[in-house]
Amino acid sequence: MATLYTLHPKNPQQRTIEEIKSDLQAGAVMLYPTDTVYAIGCDLNAKSAIERVRRIKQLSNEKPLTFMCPSLSNVASYAVVSDMAYRLMKRLIPGPYTFLLPATKAVPRLVMSPKRRTTGIRVPNNAVCLEILKALDNPVISTSAHLVGDEELSPAPDAPEYTSSAELFDRLDKLVDIIVDDESSVGYQVSTVLNLTTDEPEVVREGLGWEAASEWLA
Repeated sequence: MATLYTLHPKNPQQRTIEEIKSDLQAGAVMLYPTDTVYAIGCDLNAKSAIERVRRIKQLSNEKPLTFMCPSLSNVASYAVVSDMAYRLMKRLIPGPYTFLLPATKAVPRLVMSPKRRTTGIRVPNNAVCLEILKALDNPVISTSAHLVGDEELSPAPDAPEYTSSAELFDRLDKLVDIIVDDESSVGYQVSTVLNLTTDEPEVVREGLGWEAASEWLA
């Protein structure tokens, strides 16, 4: 049975954040809120935890995993950010965007695209998520908690798999180690995915925040 942590959505309690940090450093897999959907994740540097995330989501090692960073300066440690990419990301983050970028050596092979050596990175607009990232001082894996196959780069479903957070928590209670509850709705609208590995930004998926992104891309 997972440990449940309840946090204030705007001003999360730092003592609880430190407890979550300790769990993640020990290799825990967590269910946690983002600014799009609830996600399953772990410390980017916890190999065994990443392998568990893949098993939970039934993802092969060929499928790259997205991860969260707390700020643009952190992103630069894990990806090659061109001037064009920097300008666009600076305008859009934090927010519901996944940026595909060339990976640096700091990205574990277990999470990057093995053929293209690219990685997907997010800086979420969610206070609880950002506080966890800042405390951990490591990126956190982010893959949708909806167990309906691999939807990371697919269109959003017409309706959510879960009608409430309680239903989601019950479904994943025995699969994860910790559950982070900020009393937000489950959510089912995915992030907008932008490919920034080319000379011009390429839209891979239209999701939340697409309208704002399209204005800058225009």
